[in-house]
Amino acid sequence: MWLLLVLLQAAVLPARLCEAPGEAAAAAVRALSARLLGLAADPARDPDPSVYLALRLADDHDLRGEEQYLARLRDAFQRRYSWSLQAAGRPHAAPHGHPQRDAAAAEHSTSAKAEWPETGRLALYLLGLRATCPSPEPGPQRSLVTWLKYYLEEDWAGSRQHGHPLNGYYQYSLGVLALCVHRKRVREEVIRRLLVAEQHGRFGHIGGSAVDTEAVAALAFACLERERLVGARLAAELRAATHRTRRRMVEAQGRAGFFGNVYSTPWAMQVFIATDMCRVQPAYGRAMAALLENLDAFTTAATMAQVLPVLHGRSYLDIASMRCQEEPDTLTPISPEPPPEVVGNKMVRLVVECPEPRCPQHRLYDQPVPVPAGASLLDVLRAATAQGPHNFTFDTQDTPQGPFLSQVLGLEARQRKRSYWQLLSAPSTSLQMGVADYRPRDGETLILRLSEW
Repeated sequence: MWLLLVLLQAAVLPARLCEAPGEAAAAAVRALSARLLGLAADPARDPDPSVYLALRLADDHDLRGEEQYLARLRDAFQRRYSWSLQAAGRPHAAPHGHPQRDAAAAEHSTSAKAEWPETGRLALYLLGLRATCPSPEPGPQRSLVTWLKYYLEEDWAGSRQHGHPLNGYYQYSLGVLALCVHRKRVREEVIRRLLVAEQHGRFGHIGGSAVDTEAVAALAFACLERERLVGARLAAELRAATHRTRRRMVEAQGRAGFFGNVYSTPWAMQVFIATDMCRVQPAYGRAMAALLENLDAFTTAATMAQVLPVLHGRSYLDIASMRCQEEPDTLTPISPEPPPEVVGNKMVRLVVECPEPRCPQHRLYDQPVPVPAGASLLDVLRAATAQGPHNFTFDTQDTPQGPFLSQVLGLEARQRKRSYWQLLSAPSTSLQMGVADYRPRDGETLILRLSEW
């Protein structure tokens, strides 16, 4: 354990090319890092690789706290991949492992609750391992890289059959980015699948855009070019695609300064940081000012982890250039405070919609639901189930970002079928928080809409 702490103390980031917020905002940013550290220390919360990445990309650290969080992450991923990692420990097993066969064997040895991490989650974990300098335990890490390559190949094959990656372009892009940061080559066909999607505008959701997906794909393109993992011709195409993405982001920037919304803006800003355009592009400065004015929007561990890297002037590409020196061990965690108790009650109208032809009856549920004044959307859903005689039902899946709405009235949201439950405030404002975090207003109408992406 002491050796791991020494390794963490030795990791430091390259010189920062993009300026962090000025001195007046620095205290607020540091406090946000301390609050994230406080949330990370809660053992009741599942470890999230993006939280670890945000802690590693910060200026100030609590090295022991980061050490403990990395140990929890490693335990979670090694448990999920226990069969594969045991195989990797046997002589000559890792280079000749067969992920598909390993997955089938592991499926019989793991519980249904411990679902396998998807492409993006495994990619984030591998980025986290790369952020620990030097990278520990190379054997298991090589095995996980092999798993990620396998998942990408499965996604690529799925895109040939279905016209899109099985797990979506966001996850696919994160996988390519993680392999690039680890300086692992990716087949040109896998890369070109992303290029074609960018060229034909396939990153958007039905009924909206997906700035975060575009941004992660652009980060992958920039990394492949920077690390010289592709030939000159493909590198030129990747550079052009990154330029087009930046231009679209600038053109679509809203009056408030956001790229998309407050939560997708940090991903877009990472693109400007990774391509050294943050100093010369006024849109970046406007976005930074908008984020600093709206730091109170980042209240969950997942959203804090999303915004903190750019508040420190860094992107995920900086992980590839980490060097080993001493780090400041000066950050003290701030424990989360319980939300203030709100007295009274409120009435929220709950609507469930499903598109035709899947549901001939477009509106499946439309009822007022009385709840306590401080209730979250999740509390509203629970209250609706106890409110007869309308027989409202729902189900959620636990994720590192909190409960994910997976089923409503018996209708499942399935990633492989590109469907999800969209959360809206009537008439059409998309909620940017999860069901456990959003607290509706008295008289508000909330719509659960089965949508495609």
